[in-house]
Amino acid sequence: MDATATPVPTSILQRTCERLAGWTIATAAFALLMLVLVQGWQVIARYVLNDSPSWTEPVTLLMLSTAMSMGAAAGVHTRRHFAFSLLAEALGPRGRHAAHLLQSAVVVVIGLMLAYWGGVLFVDGVHIPTAGAPLPESIDYLPLAVGGALMALFAISQMFHDTPSAEVH
Repeated sequence: MDATATPVPTSILQRTCERLAGWTIATAAFALLMLVLVQGWQVIARYVLNDSPSWTEPVTLLMLSTAMSMGAAAGVHTRRHFAFSLLAEALGPRGRHAAHLLQSAVVVVIGLMLAYWGGVLFVDGVHIPTAGAPLPESIDYLPLAVGGALMALFAISQMFHDTPSAEVH
């Protein structure tokens, strides 16, 4: 199999992860676009109109958190984030399989921790209003929790669908 080829999803879990990964990438791209637009407006409002809006900073932080968390989850799905690529490439098929399982297990643990603690922090501050925007103070932790859950799901899917002869892609 070509090292750049992506295997065709066969199970319902793989197909679901493929769809979720597509939505994850789209969400990250949208958040980056919104971040650029909000910061562009901030510059125009501050330096051209001399009236800096207060809502741009909390919205920018939310967009940055969203882009970062969704981008990391998409990177896990494609094995471009939290990957032991150099180590796996140097090993034989069984060693490569073991490296992939270890990589996935580490990502599951990290993803579940991010999901749990991001969720705890989000819920803990949801009743506190953000200065400058009609958002909860803890809204920046919601993408962290969702991204962590997606990372764990993508890594679990990889654990179930790796075979000892799988190529690194």
